Amino acid sequence: MKMVLDFLKKFMLVVGTILSVILMALGVLVCFSIRWMFNTWSNLTMDELVYHLTAPLEGTNGEMIKEYLSICVAPALLVILLAVVLFVAWYNKKRYLVLMGGGMVVSLGVSAVSVHGAWTKLDVGNYVADQGTYSTFIDNNYMDPAEVELKFPDKKRNLIYIFLESMEITYADCESGGAFEKNVIPELTSLAKENEDFSGESEKMNGGYAMPGATWTIAAMFSQTSGIPLSISIEDNSMDTQDSFFASAVTMGDILEQAGYSQTLLIGSDATFGGRRLYFTEHGNFDIYDYVYAKEQEKIPQDYRVWWGYEDQKLFQYAKERVTELALEGQPFNLTMLTVDTHFEDGYPCKICRNTYKDDQYANVMACSSRQVDRFVKWIQQQDFYENTTIVLVGDHPTMDSDFCEDIDSDYVRKVYTSYINPATEKETNAERVYTTFDIFPTTLAALGVEIDGERLGLGTNLFSSKQTLTERFGLDFQKREIGKKSKMMEQLADLDKNKRELLVREGVMTAEIIVSEYDIETATMTVNVSDIANVPEGIEGVQMAVWLAGDQSDLQWIQMEMREDGSYVSSIDVSSFGYKSGEYRIHVYVVDRAGKQYLVDGVTGIVK
Repeated sequence: MKMVLDFLKKFMLVVGTILSVILMALGVLVCFSIRWMFNTWSNLTMDELVYHLTAPLEGTNGEMIKEYLSICVAPALLVILLAVVLFVAWYNKKRYLVLMGGGMVVSLGVSAVSVHGAWTKLDVGNYVADQGTYSTFIDNNYMDPAEVELKFPDKKRNLIYIFLESMEITYADCESGGAFEKNVIPELTSLAKENEDFSGESEKMNGGYAMPGATWTIAAMFSQTSGIPLSISIEDNSMDTQDSFFASAVTMGDILEQAGYSQTLLIGSDATFGGRRLYFTEHGNFDIYDYVYAKEQEKIPQDYRVWWGYEDQKLFQYAKERVTELALEGQPFNLTMLTVDTHFEDGYPCKICRNTYKDDQYANVMACSSRQVDRFVKWIQQQDFYENTTIVLVGDHPTMDSDFCEDIDSDYVRKVYTSYINPATEKETNAERVYTTFDIFPTTLAALGVEIDGERLGLGTNLFSSKQTLTERFGLDFQKREIGKKSKMMEQLADLDKNKRELLVREGVMTAEIIVSEYDIETATMTVNVSDIANVPEGIEGVQMAVWLAGDQSDLQWIQMEMREDGSYVSSIDVSSFGYKSGEYRIHVYVVDRAGKQYLVDGVTGIVK
């Protein structure tokens, strides 16, 4: 009996020791992680945190991961080592149990204090309460683009749309509408004043407010091109697998694709990060020219990587090359770009950055970005295609840099930078507009000369019109509060259930269910199944798919699909024929009817890691 009790005693000591070590390490990890999180994202919101916890990490800045490992994981590992040494040294001492219990209590206390601080700063209580509260604000005010008559001009205009990373009007001097003593973005300030930012007769710049669900990069890109926030539920989240991106929403990319535009997304980072590749592929069939593409095309060495991929100096160089190609193709184009050097923390000082602001690296990077954008705009204005081209410059969201804006007046309300250059329409009112980044969606289409019945799309209003924005009508605080709550409409837009398909079938639109299997590493294949094909005009003669990996479709392959007894079609993609390359394979399924006419049914993505 004594042997059994001794064994149980030793067993409990071992288990208690292991548990104590784990709790101590977790306490340190939680404490350092929360501190690092808020130092890295000073304006972090629960919307952004929830989104990134459910989105793939592929394409994340490698330096950020290394920083987390060194600042957060390394101390936790060191605590494990020290705890093991300490417990071994004290194992046979009388106060061993006190040491073990004390370690647990201190660890739990540190974790509790850290979590409570994060809970308070993120306002988790109100976020959870809002997630349990439905608002009808979006439901009552959302204008579905699919139900709005849009009339393009006979000669469609080109669009060059530049998302300016973390660019605010805040960085200008006070006289220009900013909050700084000295203007660090003088060129961008001139572009806004000389063109259109909807400031009316005011000498100060004007910009859009970033609403909840629009305060980080992919959310900003989504909200400015769809007129709705990137808001997802913390339960039953249909975005968690990233198989689709608000598939039921009609966006600017969808509208321009249907109007015959050639569309390109040009960014200096991996487009996969945050779901950007998925969004721009699913909504508008964009050609993706990103960091991965640049390596594939040997524009940069295979081992080249600075900051998030490659710097903006190269981005603008590649943009000139791409826009020149697009202008020669003879169809209207949409070149959408995203700068990256001004990303927090402190930005990336490239070779052409000047040390104008001495010890303030972020100010130097902002000033460099201002000069580069200005030079690129002036280059476009010298090209033959400029006459029929509209340029849109918009900051994606307010900066998350931890200290760059810490000294500005607490009453100053920050807005993202906005400038419309060479629009195809005139303002109906010269009043200063109060608007959010949702209003950019219909305003950009109007700038292309598109007539919008009712002047509203999504939650946005055409700012060239005299129609009130929702912000002007309801007030900023009320709008922000209601958008932070749950919405039945948003759930429907994010939903990929059969309701959408049934609606399309009833409307006579050709549809099909397309499923791509996971990549089988043993056979180096992905299987594609196509079923429930509906509304083929002359009946189905056959089904085939076009598959490619390269952004310029230089490796495109056509694959004939085999019909099965149940009327569905199946085929495999042989990844070895693509050189076993990893990445996102674009798959377009086409149906050929008995009259020999080919129809594009839909496009999906297969992933090879």
